[in-house]
Amino acid sequence: MLAAPAAAQAQSTVVLTGKINGKTADTVAVSLREHPLDPKEQLTYARVDNKGEFRLAVKVDGPTKADLVYGDDVAGLWLEPGTNMEVRFKGEDLATTVKFKGKGAEANTYLADFDERFVENDGFQVLPDNISLYEAPFLSFLDYRRKEEMKFLQDVKEDPNVSPAFRDYTKAEIEYSYANDRLTFQDLREQVVATEGRLKMSSTYYDFLNDAALLNNPTAHQNESYQEFLLNYVHYAATAAGRKKGDPEFYQMCYNLAKEKLQGPMKPIIMGRVLQESFRFGHVKMSAAMLEDFRSSVDQKNKLYPVLKADFDKHKDFAIGSPAPSFKLVSASGDSLSLRDFAGKLVYVNFWRTTSGLSLRDLPYAQELAKKFNGQNIVFVNIALDENEPAWRQLVTSKRLSGVHLRAPGGQRGPLARAYMLQEVPAYFLIAEDGTFLNTKPKRLSSRAAVDEIKESFGKASTYSSALPAGK
Repeated sequence: MLAAPAAAQAQSTVVLTGKINGKTADTVAVSLREHPLDPKEQLTYARVDNKGEFRLAVKVDGPTKADLVYGDDVAGLWLEPGTNMEVRFKGEDLATTVKFKGKGAEANTYLADFDERFVENDGFQVLPDNISLYEAPFLSFLDYRRKEEMKFLQDVKEDPNVSPAFRDYTKAEIEYSYANDRLTFQDLREQVVATEGRLKMSSTYYDFLNDAALLNNPTAHQNESYQEFLLNYVHYAATAAGRKKGDPEFYQMCYNLAKEKLQGPMKPIIMGRVLQESFRFGHVKMSAAMLEDFRSSVDQKNKLYPVLKADFDKHKDFAIGSPAPSFKLVSASGDSLSLRDFAGKLVYVNFWRTTSGLSLRDLPYAQELAKKFNGQNIVFVNIALDENEPAWRQLVTSKRLSGVHLRAPGGQRGPLARAYMLQEVPAYFLIAEDGTFLNTKPKRLSSRAAVDEIKESFGKASTYSSALPAGK
């Protein structure tokens, strides 16, 4: 969905009237993004009468991409001041049968044709098949796709009934879908093609990024692929500078790169996107420092900051560096233990239930991990959410399970389950030696990667602390 333009414009009402052949739902809607940094969508509904007819009016802030929604089906829309269209489609197949007539119809017809020819055609997509190509044939695929798309764009350029804004949108879609797919190919291929290692690219593969106009394109700001490219670019640039996503400074580096290299309305939006990533995966104190810098030096008109502050507040309690909720529970051997009793040790917490098949399946892996790290500065704390204490105690003692075994009263509706916001079990948490979160979704006990993740976590809290800005 298109991010709303950063600069507010006077709103204008556009009108859609329509006819649905064989209606399957009683309402139709247009979906618009309310805020460039808020995933919530503004849905404007209209009633579909017994004849399948409807009339829908929606306000837009200048030219914008939207979605027409009918039941579970969606079709792209291009709306701008003056749009007044008749829309017709079959109720059981909106996306491939939609037809337009009236003011704005030409642009929307092109949009539907583009989706059918290129977006819905797997032969023109990176996934599922083209990701397996090597560098040279992959670039040939991208070049061929772009050539075919440019043929399509020629018709758009020559049509006097479409606006310059729509021409800019389609041109940007072609340019930045190419740039995105080329930029992310190496990483995506490594994730998807499990039979091979990471490709080593030629020395000139990333040279296309040297084009300064690719980063700061004033005619592309309405295109969602442009925004995704810019975010992927700052990720790439931070990685090229030696930072990994697990490093304390990764999101700070991305934030600084966006602040330094980007211009125009996309600059604060991409910086905001980086902040939202940091809220979820970065260190809470670093996030707080960047958010304050954004408020004071980037968003003085307070357009984006309120949404970012609300997002920060929503995630801060479970961010890296936030104190893990404390507990004091009775162990299977009758001892009373609290989280503070493990101060100075890395703590891997496993919430489980004796009646959960998935939890029971993970028990052998928990034993293997405990043995593998025996004698090292880590404790494996298994907290059962069983309401049947005798059954839990019997299982732990009869199986002679290693690690620390505690039981939380109240089960999954108890106070500790609520404090850790548990939706299901098993659930895992990695807590640093200082009692703060290192990861609220670490690798599963059964994952081979769990061993490497734990090894890399020793002392990581102090690494984060030493990387914090002075005075934070």
